[in-house]
Amino acid sequence: MDKNTVIGLLLIFALFLGFSFYQTSQVKKQQAAQEAQMQQEMEKEAEEAAKTLSLDSQSDTSRLEGTSAVATLTPAQRFSNAQVGDGDYVVETGKALYYFSKKGGYLKQVELKDVYRYTPKGAPKQPLVIYEDGSNEMAVKLMLRDQTEISTADCYFVANVDDKLVVDEQHNKLSLRIYPNAGVDSAQCQVLDRKSYIEYLYTFSKDDYKFDYEVNFVNMEPYLYPNRRSFTLTWNAQPKCVEKNYDYEKNITSIYYMDNGDEVDNLDERKADKKDFTSPLKWVSFKQQFFTSSLVTKEQPFTSGTLGVQPPEKSEKLVLKDCAAELDFEMPDLNKGHFGMFMFVGPNQYRLLKEYDVKLERQVPLGWGFFLLQWINRFIIIPVFNWLEAYGLSYGLIILILTIFIKIVVLPVSYKTYMSSAKMRALRPEIEALNEKYPKEEDMMKKQQATMALYRSAGVKPAGGCVPMLLQMPILIAMYRFFPAAYELRQKSFLWAEDLSTYDSIWNFGRNIPLLGDHLSLFTLLMTAATIVYTWLNNKLMAPTQGNKDQQRMMNIMMYMMPFMFFFMFNNFASGLTYYYLLFNLATFLQMFIFRIAVDDNKLRAQMQENMKKPVKKSRWEQRMEEFQKQQQQMLKQQQQGQKRK
Repeated sequence: MDKNTVIGLLLIFALFLGFSFYQTSQVKKQQAAQEAQMQQEMEKEAEEAAKTLSLDSQSDTSRLEGTSAVATLTPAQRFSNAQVGDGDYVVETGKALYYFSKKGGYLKQVELKDVYRYTPKGAPKQPLVIYEDGSNEMAVKLMLRDQTEISTADCYFVANVDDKLVVDEQHNKLSLRIYPNAGVDSAQCQVLDRKSYIEYLYTFSKDDYKFDYEVNFVNMEPYLYPNRRSFTLTWNAQPKCVEKNYDYEKNITSIYYMDNGDEVDNLDERKADKKDFTSPLKWVSFKQQFFTSSLVTKEQPFTSGTLGVQPPEKSEKLVLKDCAAELDFEMPDLNKGHFGMFMFVGPNQYRLLKEYDVKLERQVPLGWGFFLLQWINRFIIIPVFNWLEAYGLSYGLIILILTIFIKIVVLPVSYKTYMSSAKMRALRPEIEALNEKYPKEEDMMKKQQATMALYRSAGVKPAGGCVPMLLQMPILIAMYRFFPAAYELRQKSFLWAEDLSTYDSIWNFGRNIPLLGDHLSLFTLLMTAATIVYTWLNNKLMAPTQGNKDQQRMMNIMMYMMPFMFFFMFNNFASGLTYYYLLFNLATFLQMFIFRIAVDDNKLRAQMQENMKKPVKKSRWEQRMEEFQKQQQQMLKQQQQGQKRK
């Protein structure tokens, strides 16, 4: 294997490492520092929230009956009291069961239909529940006329339906309201002002993961602080593990958002992170590996907000992250106020999210930071994958066909790479002769000049094997991004792999082994073996390098070490990805033998010998390189002469 090919492979490996281990160093130090900073900021915000201006609200509330009785109520009792009872309002659609807490009126839990969480082989299927055990809470902060702050999370909401709503064409709305207490009657019972209320209005579609969410204020001016028209929607959640690989799912769980400039970004996935926004936000998502919960504004964006994410406590094994959002919105009219949003709670699937046309699909990691990667995935890989999927083929067969398709697309590049190596191989006798002619280290410059002259006369471009290989890198990295993010592969089995979206374990060690994990992946093992065989075959076909034997030996050692490094790197990755790389290597073997048969080395060598007889005009770059080498050689001689004089 020549030097340029080695450099190309090392660059590929370096990029893989960069994508896999980006910013993993110093994570613990940064996490501790940011957690401390977040704690200080939260304490500061709590202190500032407690400092409110004192205003006389007696004149505004004097018209209400039993004012003194209202003043003695707790903040939560100033609205619909606990007579509603505990429990949940349940909404059933064709896609999911939604549970809304009677206390707080917020979406408490979602159970997706025909979607299951990971369970070990042989265990019964368990429905996939997002935000189980009350791990999700959403509320609006209110300030009353007497400057008391309350949260709707402490208020009991009255529904317009019974405890369960089955959605169809006629019944698709859930109205949850809280009414203010206007005083007490003669029997000392609280009297609700039914003409004034705050409403959460949820509107559902029968076959959609999306539902509308509206916050409405009706005749609330007598009860709320008059000079405040900005309100805060708080959203706190603890997404829990539903996949096989807890560590991987935890590491890619984060908060995504889109600002008013339509730019999509996310908080850091690998450490605690917090960000304050003074500019508008159009949507916010709590995103897991394959599922996402998005809150999207409609007419008006959130005016500002604060987003924060941090790793859970060690004792909370199933919790992926602690996610928090404080989102400010405007309600100019307290008597006829309206703020419209919609929520999406469902699969993080590219083609599904793209239908909503608000860039929610940018949560699917397709290499958005590098335009070429996203173009390959969006306009080539995903369309071909979905087209093959429509035929009802098994996903293992789809990956096989996709591999063949990609190998055909890159065939011209692969052929050019092979021809470059074949030409170098044809010049093997001449290169070995130059190595024997210039065996000394001080003759290295002369040997390089002679080698370049040989390549030029034979019509060989040494970089011809490296550049085409580098051109294949975007495709390799695009597939590296695509397979772990493909929701279509989730819980799809093939051969011994139970789930192509995660690792295929054939041996569980029972304990964690550094760099390797607690298991052995068979597809990764086969991929590694195929890479080693490919390296051995490729080395046999390559011409010797210009370096000495020790340098060649070191290069060979490095080439054989790379497959083992890839083994440790990919053992915890999606089996669909390692299966693809295995097929890619096998297809490369077949391609290599076809090229070997098609290209006659003897004829190629004869043609190159004819080229060597013809005069060759030097390019400007070659002339500059020769001048540079002559200067370097002259400087070396001067240094040697200076050392002899000493």
